[in-house]
Amino acid sequence: MIWDTHAHMDDPVYADDFPELLSRLKSAGISRVTNVGYDLSSSERSVNLAQDYDFIYAAIGVHPHNAEEVTSETWENLLRLSKQPKVLAWGEIGLDYFRDLSPRSVQKEVFIQQIKLANEAGLPIVIHNRDAHQDVLEIVKAHPPRYGGVFHCYSGSWEMAQILLNFGFYLSFAGPVTYKNARHTVEVAKKLPLDRILVETDSPYLTPEPRRGKRNEPAYVCEVVKKIAEIKDLNYEDVAQQTMKNAEHVFRLV
Repeated sequence: MIWDTHAHMDDPVYADDFPELLSRLKSAGISRVTNVGYDLSSSERSVNLAQDYDFIYAAIGVHPHNAEEVTSETWENLLRLSKQPKVLAWGEIGLDYFRDLSPRSVQKEVFIQQIKLANEAGLPIVIHNRDAHQDVLEIVKAHPPRYGGVFHCYSGSWEMAQILLNFGFYLSFAGPVTYKNARHTVEVAKKLPLDRILVETDSPYLTPEPRRGKRNEPAYVCEVVKKIAEIKDLNYEDVAQQTMKNAEHVFRLV
């Protein structure tokens, strides 16, 4: 049984075949999915999905791309949503210096505010970090999350990973770990203790090999598990079982 710890199943691309999507993930042995918000409306959709399906859980938050949209009402509504029993994390939050869709100063301010809100709500955080390694590190050092968290779709170095392990973070791997040019990510996955690894799809994005070029979906997280098992010279079932335990730990379901 596998937990896809980061997906966006509320995305409109799934509107026409959602029942089939659910059937495929069940057939693939996916027993849990965390549906992750990136703004207020997607956070609300995540909570609604979690209420409708027993195997779906929700994360709520504002992505750095959407940082400029935030108002005081956004925070009030997210805090309200955080009280829902199937909300397991605050995210995805963080910094994105690749697309820079919000000013970096605003991204930082919104990131820090959400760490504080997650601490208030008693939730771990899910961090989006793209080309912003140093600033993300400085912020989590200065504003540590009290309930831990996950670096989703990890893209940093092994040196950065060691720092994050010391802070108690888990690192999550998605489709890019299966790509031919993923030398640095593979190196991190090989060195990282299995008990600190999560797996995810970030669907509908980042489709793993051998399905790259097609729309991603939670069923394909099996390819990530397969690749981690290959990198670490372990069997598939052991990786599936341990990453499930890790997710239960970080999301505080044990």
